[in-house]
Amino acid sequence: MPKNSLQANGSICNSNGSPIAPRNRTLRVFSDELEELDRLIEQPRSDSVIKPDALIGGDAFEVLKRLPEKSVDLLFADPPYNLEKKFGTARFSKTSPDEYASWLDSWLRLCLPTLKDTASIYICGDWRSGWAIESVGTRYFRLRNRITWEREKGRGSRWNWKNNSEDIWFFTVSGKFTFNADAVKIRRRVIAPYRENGQPKDWQQTNEGKFRDTFPGNVWTDLTVPFWSMPENTPHPTQKPEKLLARILLASSTPGDTILDPFAGSGTSAVVAKKLCRHFVAIECNRDYCRLAAKRLLLAEKNKEIQGFADNVFWQRNARVR
Repeated sequence: MPKNSLQANGSICNSNGSPIAPRNRTLRVFSDELEELDRLIEQPRSDSVIKPDALIGGDAFEVLKRLPEKSVDLLFADPPYNLEKKFGTARFSKTSPDEYASWLDSWLRLCLPTLKDTASIYICGDWRSGWAIESVGTRYFRLRNRITWEREKGRGSRWNWKNNSEDIWFFTVSGKFTFNADAVKIRRRVIAPYRENGQPKDWQQTNEGKFRDTFPGNVWTDLTVPFWSMPENTPHPTQKPEKLLARILLASSTPGDTILDPFAGSGTSAVVAKKLCRHFVAIECNRDYCRLAAKRLLLAEKNKEIQGFADNVFWQRNARVR
C-alpha cells in the first residue's frame, strides 16, 4: 500500500509528493499510526484461543482450524473470484472451473465445524464462479437463493456487455435459521400515490416526500460501490459497501451473534458487525489491509452511521433528500 505523508501546511500527499484532492475521503494509514494499529491485530499462535471480536492477521487455512466448534451464527465469505486480480503484493490467478471449485471446497470444509446448526452462509462471486459456488455449497448446505447486486459502475468492454453486477449465494446449514425480513425493508419514493377512502394506500407522507417501505427482493439496485469521496472507502481493490453487509447481517443474525469472515480484506464485515452490535472473527493475510480494518474499527467506536441506512430502513439510492 502506498504510504502518505502530512506536509507542514497540513495537506496530505501521496508517496510521490502529489497532493490528494481535498474532497478525497479515502481512508489511509499513516506511519505514526502503525504501532497502535498493529496492537489491535491478533497474531495466530498454535496455543491461543480465538475469541469473538478478533481481527486476525494470518492465513485463513490455518486460523479456521482453531476456531471453536459451533460458535458461528453467520459466515460471510468474499473470496477472490476466478479471475486475474492483484491484492497488494499477492496475485490471484484464473484457473479452470474445476480447479476453482476445488479451491473453494478446500477452505469451505474448514468452516463447517465452526457453524451452528442454525447458521446462514453468504458467498460472493461473479458469473464466472457461479457454477463452482453452487456446486460446492450444495455439498454441505441448503441453497436458499442467489442475490444479484448492481455495481453501478462496471468494467467496460467494447466487445462484450459491460460487467456491472455481482452475485451472492445464500445457504443455510439446516431448515432452522434466522431471517428478519422486517429489519431490511427498503424505503422507495412513491411514483403513483394511490389512495383508498382518501387515505394513503401502502405508503406514507413525510416531510421529505411520499415513500413506501417494501421487502427487498434478490436483485439489489440501491448499493453504491465505495469511491474516493465516501469516508468508508479504502485502497482495497474489491471492497464491498457497508450497506450491503448491513442488509445481510440484519436479515440473517441478531445482536450478540458471531459473524465469521475468512477473507476480511479492509474489514467491512467486522466494521458493520461492530456498528450493529454483533461479534466478529475477521481473518486477513495482508498486513496493510489488516491495518485499514483496525483503523476502521476504531472509527466505528465513535461513529455508528452506515451510508444508505437510516431510520431503521434502507433508502433507495438518491431517495433521501438530507
